[in-house]
Amino acid sequence: MHDVVIAGAGPVGLFLACELRLADISVLVLEQAEDPHSPLKQVPFGMRGLSVPTVEALYRRGLLDDLTAPQRMKNALGHGGASTAHWMQQPRRPGGHFAGIQFYEDNIDTAKWPYRLQSPAGASMATTMEHIESVLAVRAHAMGVEIMRGYSVEGLDQSDSGVTIRAGGETFHGRWLVGCDGGRSIVRKAGGVEFVGTEPEFTGYSVEVEMADPDKLVPGRHYTPTGMYTYQQPGTVAMVDFDGGAFHRTRPITLEHVQSVLRHISGADVTVTTLKLATTWTDRAFQATTYRNGRVLLAGDAAHIHSPLGGQGLNLGLGDAMNLGWKLAATIRGDAPEGLLDSYCTERYPLGSQILDWSRAQVAVMRPSRSSRALEAIMRDLIETRDGATYFAERVWGLSLRYDLGGCHPLVGRSAPDFELADGTRLGERLRNGKGLLLGFDPAGPLQALASGWSGGVSYVASDARDKLGLSAVLVRPDGIVAWACEVAPDQEELAQAASRYFIKA
Repeated sequence: MHDVVIAGAGPVGLFLACELRLADISVLVLEQAEDPHSPLKQVPFGMRGLSVPTVEALYRRGLLDDLTAPQRMKNALGHGGASTAHWMQQPRRPGGHFAGIQFYEDNIDTAKWPYRLQSPAGASMATTMEHIESVLAVRAHAMGVEIMRGYSVEGLDQSDSGVTIRAGGETFHGRWLVGCDGGRSIVRKAGGVEFVGTEPEFTGYSVEVEMADPDKLVPGRHYTPTGMYTYQQPGTVAMVDFDGGAFHRTRPITLEHVQSVLRHISGADVTVTTLKLATTWTDRAFQATTYRNGRVLLAGDAAHIHSPLGGQGLNLGLGDAMNLGWKLAATIRGDAPEGLLDSYCTERYPLGSQILDWSRAQVAVMRPSRSSRALEAIMRDLIETRDGATYFAERVWGLSLRYDLGGCHPLVGRSAPDFELADGTRLGERLRNGKGLLLGFDPAGPLQALASGWSGGVSYVASDARDKLGLSAVLVRPDGIVAWACEVAPDQEELAQAASRYFIKA
C-alpha cells in the first residue's frame, strides 16, 4: 500500500507527487495516457504563462533553473519563433491581457506592492506544457515517485483507513487518493463529489493551418459581429464561436468545418488548404462543491474548470498542489494540527471560485453584442490608466493572492518576500527542504528555543538581511505563505499561537 495514490501525471499531479516525496511519503501516480508527448502540449498550443505564485513555488523547490536553462527554453520555444517573439517587436512590452485587451509593463505602478523584493523568481514567465511536465517528471523519478502509464481509474472504494482503486484491470491500494485527472475526473465522480457551475456560451478553436490566401487575415486579435479570432502568422489561429459550446467534442474537426467557422468569424473569404492541428475548448466554468470527501481529494482541473482565457488554469492547479502537499504529508506522518488538511479546501476553494468569475467576466466582454462592445471600450479606457493597468497586473500575475489567516500584519496570508540574508542566501532557497521557516532578523534573538519545539517541521534562521522591510521576525509556512510577522520585539505567545495552526510540538 502506498501512502498516496495520485490519478493523473500532468503538471499538477507530478508537482504534488514531488511535494509529498519531499516529506518522505510513498507515492504512486496512475496516468491514463501511455505516451506523455502530444503536439497540443508544444508550441504554439501548449504555451502557458506561469504566474508569480507559480514561479515562486518552482523557485522555492529548486525547479526554476531547470525550466529556464537556455538550451531547454530554446527547445521549448524554438518552434514558435514568430509568435513568441511577437511582443518583442512591439514598442511597448505587454504585461498580459483581459479578454484580449492588453495592459503594458510601462504603465504599472509597482510601488503598490511594497512587500515585493527583487528575487531570482522574477515575474511571470512562459513555457510549454510539455516542457514543464518533462521537468517535473524528471524530478519525480529522481525523488522515487512510481509512475505507471496506461492506467485509467475505473472506480474506487474508500474506508476509514484507505482507498482501493481499480485502474487498467488491476487493483491498487492507498491510504489517500488525490484526483488530478482533469475536468472529466473519474476520481471526482467515483468519489461522490458534485461539480456545479455555468454551461458554455461558445466553442473555442485553436488550429494550425495552411491557407491559399493568408494575407486576407490581419495578424492580431479581432472582435467581430460573430465572435473573435486571433491570427498569428504563419497559420496559427484561435477562434471563438458563440454557439453555446455545441461543437466541442461532438464530432471530428475537419478542414471544411474549420474553414467554415473561420470565414464566419473573420468575415474573410479565406481558403484553408491544409489542417495541421486542431483542438476545441469552451468557457464551461464548473467547480467541485468540496475538494475533499473522506480520503479522496481533488486538485487542478478535477476541482475546477474554466476557459483558458488568461492562462490561469495551470497556475491555479499548481497552487493547489503547493498548498495540499505539505498538509497531506503532515496528516500522514501524524504531526498535523487538527483541521490542517481541511484548510486546503477552505483556502483554495475561494480562490478557485474567484478565478472562475474572472473567466466569466472576460466572456461577458467578448460576446458579439452591442452592449459587450460598449463594455469593451470602457475596459480599454480603464486598462490604459496607471491604476487600471496595475489592478489588472495584480490579478493576472497572481499578486493579489492572500489567504484569510487572521493576524494583524498585512503580510500574513501573502507570499513571503525573498529576503536576501547576510550570508548571501535567500529565503526562497531556505524553503527547498519543504519545512516551515522562522526567520529572526536579530542574530541574538530569543526565538530558537521556541522553534526547536515544533516537531522538526520548522527551520530556524537568525540573520540580518539586506532589506528587512521594517520587520523583526517572520514565520513562513512550507508553501511560502507568511503565517506570522512582527515589526517590534516578537511576542512569543502570539508567535506560538500562530505556529500551532500549522505545526505541533515535538
